[in-house]
Amino acid sequence: MNYDKHGVLEMSKLEFGPDRSKATNPIKINDVSLRDGHQSLFATRGRTEDMLPVAEMIDDAGYNAVETWGGATFDTMHRFLAEDPWERLRTLKKHMPKTPFSMLLRGQNVVGYRNYADDVVIAFIQRAIDNGMDIFRCFDALNDYRNFETAAKVIKDNGKHFQGVVCYTLNQPRLGGDVYNMEYYLNKVNELVEFGVDSICIKDMAGLIAPYDIYNLVREIKKVTDIPLNLHTHFTSGMGDLAIFKAIEAGVDIVDTCIGPYAYRTSHAAVEPIIMSLLGTNRDSGMDINRITAIADEMEKYIPKYRHLDNNPKYATTDINVLLHQTPGGMLSNLVNQLKAMDALDKLPEVFRLLPKVRKDLGNIPLVTPTSQIVGVQTVNNVLFDSYEGEYAKITKEVKDLCFGLYGKTTLPINPKVQAKALKDYPRGEQPITERPGAILEPEMDKVKADFANLAKDIDDEVLCALYPVTGKRFLKWKYGLEEVPTEFKAKTMAQVEKEEELIRKALSGDLTAKSKGGATRELEVKVDGEVFTVEINDPNAAAAPQRLRRAKGGGTKDIEAEGNITAPIPGMIVENKKKVGDKVVIGETVVVLEAMKMMNNLDAAVNGTVTEIKFDQGDSVIKGDVVMVIEPLE
Repeated sequence: MNYDKHGVLEMSKLEFGPDRSKATNPIKINDVSLRDGHQSLFATRGRTEDMLPVAEMIDDAGYNAVETWGGATFDTMHRFLAEDPWERLRTLKKHMPKTPFSMLLRGQNVVGYRNYADDVVIAFIQRAIDNGMDIFRCFDALNDYRNFETAAKVIKDNGKHFQGVVCYTLNQPRLGGDVYNMEYYLNKVNELVEFGVDSICIKDMAGLIAPYDIYNLVREIKKVTDIPLNLHTHFTSGMGDLAIFKAIEAGVDIVDTCIGPYAYRTSHAAVEPIIMSLLGTNRDSGMDINRITAIADEMEKYIPKYRHLDNNPKYATTDINVLLHQTPGGMLSNLVNQLKAMDALDKLPEVFRLLPKVRKDLGNIPLVTPTSQIVGVQTVNNVLFDSYEGEYAKITKEVKDLCFGLYGKTTLPINPKVQAKALKDYPRGEQPITERPGAILEPEMDKVKADFANLAKDIDDEVLCALYPVTGKRFLKWKYGLEEVPTEFKAKTMAQVEKEEELIRKALSGDLTAKSKGGATRELEVKVDGEVFTVEINDPNAAAAPQRLRRAKGGGTKDIEAEGNITAPIPGMIVENKKKVGDKVVIGETVVVLEAMKMMNNLDAAVNGTVTEIKFDQGDSVIKGDVVMVIEPLE
């Protein structure tokens, strides 16, 4: 394949004012701060109340579109923030009526972690449109575009914009090799063209794309289609803004950026340098830098509320190792959190070492939600529980579903040994399917409406519960005042932040000497000259550790382990107790389903016996080692 010589932008008169002459081919810029920015940096914990002060300012900034919803926001809002995701969409739309709204849609996965039935997909997209969504950036984690069919029809029937996505991934540090090469991506682009998309997005979720590779890719795509092309790349490797510039030189139509405070690290390139660098060129965005810096200044006021959520284990802003382990930012934060909770953060290098091997076993699939979680969680399980490399001692439900074909066609065939082990006694059968996954899934909405009839007040509530039955039910109880919202899910105030900062100052100065006398305590990590010290302080402003989510029935959670007791091997949430007190169980029977890192883990009985006690209810959180069910072995 012959590539052109990399030229330069066309230069013009250098002007700085907001009323400067319009460029001949201005780059269009999307802002993703309100979705992917805080998802990448702050575990998607950005709250609506901290978006409203800048909403109208962003609406006036001249963006092509603003990403406000989708991805992990729908899950995180109702699960961790006690916020209604539908209400955020409606509220932001009231404050931002001029700029088109964009959302990230996972195709048949919608905004969840499995493929849902067609009726759920239809209901969700229709309600998203009715609540204010304009542009649907639709991707499939396997680049299997059969999983777009149902979603695309609803979007098109409503006259909305359908952006088809090619998920960008590699098997080596640069574009090429036997699998993810130029031919692969051009074939995928041609599939999207035939599909009839309104625009195409190259979605580089891990920040892997190199500047000259994206230049060549854009040039080749432009030879086969004039459909608008959008580049979405993260900064993780440090090549993000370099890649954006080469893509602009090559003729890309739209790029994604964040406003400064929500940019860089595992997030995106900042918009400010791009605006300034393109002044005096034929690709000048036309945006007013003064408007953007005013937004950034306002955003900075609320950043202290989220600093504690930064889980980057390194001080460095960039991580070129991502080209080797290819872990997207959201996946990395999940891995770090999970290993921290298990006091096993020292295992992270081993997880990175095994990730490529697990990925290869599972069909060399791209690493993007939900496949990134599927591969990541299975790798963690292998590191923690395998007695030898490649044993797959604890296989998650999602890996079993992947092996059956419920996510679609993998890039390469799955390792037959792993597939056979995963599908042994699989409820749907041991022979994988080849048809579109949605075609074999039974409708779900009627059952959801019946199951949640006493709780859901409207179709939005019902769709939420269809996607997330356990956490959705819990949220609706909070929403309608049937249960008190636990303290840890309530918004942190700036006053609380100031008190915490004062405590840190006192810790550094040695003024905190009082011992805890049974009151609430807090551990603070204090960094002094690059060295981290953990300080436990008696904090009168902190509520006592909430117990609602860890309400063990009778006795302590760390009961003496006995033969037959089911213990949590990892921290997580109880999704289902499959047995009741008094039920008989047999060895190998699944008795509890535990969600960890948004993946399902079956906990099986180790003995034949009778269930005598269930320690936790559906929706309760557990930590590693908690006894979740007591089984009395048969004599």
